[in-house]
Order: sequence, then structure tokens, then C-alpha cells
Amino acid sequence: MSDQPVHAPGAVPQPVHAEFAATLELMPDLSLTHETVVHVRELLAAMVPSTPSDKLTRTDHVVDEAHGIVVRVHDPGASGAPRPCVYSIHGGGYVLGNRFMDDDRLAPWCLALGCVGASVEYRLAPEHPYPAALDDCYAGLRWVHEHADELGIDPQRTGIAGLSAGGGLAAALALCARDRGELPVAFQLLDSPMIDDRQHTPSSRSDGLPVWSRESNTFGWRSYLGDLYGRDDVPAHAAAARATDLSGLPPAFVCVGTVDGFRDENVEYATRLNQAGVPTELHVYPGAPHGFGVFSQTAVARQANQDIERWLGARFSAA
Repeated sequence: MSDQPVHAPGAVPQPVHAEFAATLELMPDLSLTHETVVHVRELLAAMVPSTPSDKLTRTDHVVDEAHGIVVRVHDPGASGAPRPCVYSIHGGGYVLGNRFMDDDRLAPWCLALGCVGASVEYRLAPEHPYPAALDDCYAGLRWVHEHADELGIDPQRTGIAGLSAGGGLAAALALCARDRGELPVAFQLLDSPMIDDRQHTPSSRSDGLPVWSRESNTFGWRSYLGDLYGRDDVPAHAAAARATDLSGLPPAFVCVGTVDGFRDENVEYATRLNQAGVPTELHVYPGAPHGFGVFSQTAVARQANQDIERWLGARFSAA
């Protein structure tokens, strides 16, 4: 099999919602190659917002110093009973990002829903290809469960969440937890997850996509999979869309924008989860580009955040 995804005609491009147009024009070039990845990491780190709050305590815990695994705990304050927990995995195409990217994502959930947030720092490709990132995310989740009592967390109401590559890792982590049978996972929140290395859907073949291009997607997958890239035997724990059995997974929330290369693989994965008996809620937001949730002042992002908070609240009550 060729080590390049087949570039057949892509989907008919959809227009970006007018709310995003001006902001997208101001974004720096995030195109990824081996020559630019370090520079883009620096740009992204400088762009990460973090709004301190006296209502929330953030503490970093070293889980594995040798591998640089750190879990950042977001605590909304003492509670008389164990609280639910969202274990979050940052995005970045498997090659970018850090745990601080989840600060402003977790804070509203912690404060509105009274849950604990935990964001994990994992090793990045291409320096550390699969399974390094997944191993790190699993180790971080195990640490959260082992320290549930001191963190005031209810293990039975602890679920996983991720955006982009973080969503891909969250989906893979759900599969891994199911297959190993060691750690309970109450839910999986998959926001525009990067789950299919084959890039064989019409949306993934589209040219000119904002934020995360077809070319950057190829670079991300090639970096993460290493020697596995382009092969037919890529394991499901590396690319969740490869899984043939989705039964027994925790309830899922899947969301994506229509102007996102991941649109079709996300819709297909949500459909397959439902077909496998996994309660799954799917939201496709018209005109939204990849990672649209960070454009928090737009009506589309506000609607998505409301949908997520409602769904998380229902999970916390149901568990």
C-alpha cells in the first residue's frame, strides 16, 4: 500500500460562517512540515490563553518524570461528596500543544457543573511516535483513579474528553480502557476528533481548509504513526476509526463543524457507535471550522458549549 493517502476529489467546499471569517484572517500560518513544527509549537504556546480565577485552584502533579507526564488538576473547591471528573487531553495534531491549552476549556465546566478537571501532558510526535502519547494518557488516567480519594473524585463518574488529536486520543483511550478492563470510563466527549489516518473521506480530501489543512493532517498522522503510516494493519488504539468492534464503549458526545476535514469521519464514527449500542449524541455545526470552540465569542461556539455542558451534566447525574 502507498505511504500517501489517495487524493481523490474532495467534498464541495462549504463556506465558513461569517462570524469566523475576520478572526481566521488574523491567524498565523500553522502549516506543518518537519521544518516548521518547532516554530509552530512556539507560536501556539504563545497564543494559549489562561484566565486565572480565584474560584478555581490549579495544581500540577508529576506522574512520570522520566516521560514528562504531568496531570494538571482543576479544583472548583471543597465538596462534601466525591465529585465527577473530566479527564481532558489537549489537541495539536499529535505533534503540538501542552496541558495549559485546556485551562480555559475546563474552567467553565468545573465552575458550572461542580466537577474536577484533569488535563494531561503527553509526549509529542514525531520525536515520540505511537504508542507514546496513548501510553502517557493511560498512565495519567490511572493516576487520577489511584488518587481519587485525595482529589475528591468519584471514579464511577470520571470520563474522558479531547479536542482534535486529543479527541482521537480520547477515543483510543476509551477503546484501550475497555480492552484492558482496568479503569472505568463513564463517558467520552469527542470534539472534532482526529481518528482516521487513511484520509479517505471527501471532507478529509478537501483543499484550502482553514486552521487544519489536508497537508497538515497528513504530516500529523505520518509523524504519529511513524513506520505504521500508510499500512493496512494500523491498530485501532492508534486510529480509533480502524476499530471493527465498538461495542461496550462508554456513552459518547461527538461534535464537529461542516468546514472541517474530520467532518465525515466523525459523523461515520458516531453512527457506528450508535449501531454498536453505544448511546451517542452527534452535533454538526454549519459553517464552523476545525477547533471552532476556541472562538468563544461566536454564537456557534456558545451553542456548542451549551450543548456540551448540558450533556456533561446529564452524564454526571446518570452515573
